Amino acid sequence: MLFRSVLFNILFIFATALQLVFWLPVYFFMPREDGWKVVKTWAWISLWMQYLIIGTRCEFRGVENIPKTGGFILASKHQSSWETYTVVPFLNDPSYILKRELMFVPIFGWFAWKMKVISVNRGKKHEALKDMTQKAKQQYQDGRQIVIYPEGTRKFVNDDPSYKYGITHVYANADTRILPAALNSGLFWPRRGWMLYKGTCILEFLPVIEPGLEAKEFAEKLEKTIEDKTKELVEEAMADPEFNGSKLSA
Repeated sequence: MLFRSVLFNILFIFATALQLVFWLPVYFFMPREDGWKVVKTWAWISLWMQYLIIGTRCEFRGVENIPKTGGFILASKHQSSWETYTVVPFLNDPSYILKRELMFVPIFGWFAWKMKVISVNRGKKHEALKDMTQKAKQQYQDGRQIVIYPEGTRKFVNDDPSYKYGITHVYANADTRILPAALNSGLFWPRRGWMLYKGTCILEFLPVIEPGLEAKEFAEKLEKTIEDKTKELVEEAMADPEFNGSKLSA
């Protein structure tokens, strides 16, 4: 499995770099909607490579919960690099909330500017929160789907949850609907490591949380909704007789 993991990582990086360079001459002349078609193609290629090389299958549940029209914020659990691109094929005109430093990464940052994602200067917390909320509100009103990871970073499977205030501030001040998402990807592609494992990565879209809740009530509901379902998906995977939990549950 070590050889397969190293091979996948090398090919994943190579395929990503190749796509960035290949599309660069024409990407900036494309409408944003066509630009996302390129990203979606890359996402499906990455999922196919993971299945072919590692043997990791993918299952997508609750797709019927995704709003068919209009804007929303996708608030997803974050355990792996897997979900950073896996959600894209399910969104019409997505945006991401990213730390500002990523916008200055050569080529990647240029693509991010093109797609008009929301960058956040984490060094200026109050100003960053206000700016993020204003931009998210505008994109939401424009009918875009904004991806945010409420904990701000990838977490190991057994880490205690640590939801940031940002998502609650956006919900309360931008009057947005929230689509929660749970997953178990950290069992099969953990953070801070090259090892990948066989199994079934599950991403589940949960019922939308509509605007109108008090901030505290919303924060509690969002965390409980995502964490309860994530725990359920992790336990489901670990109950599989072929799952080697000794390597993955730490």
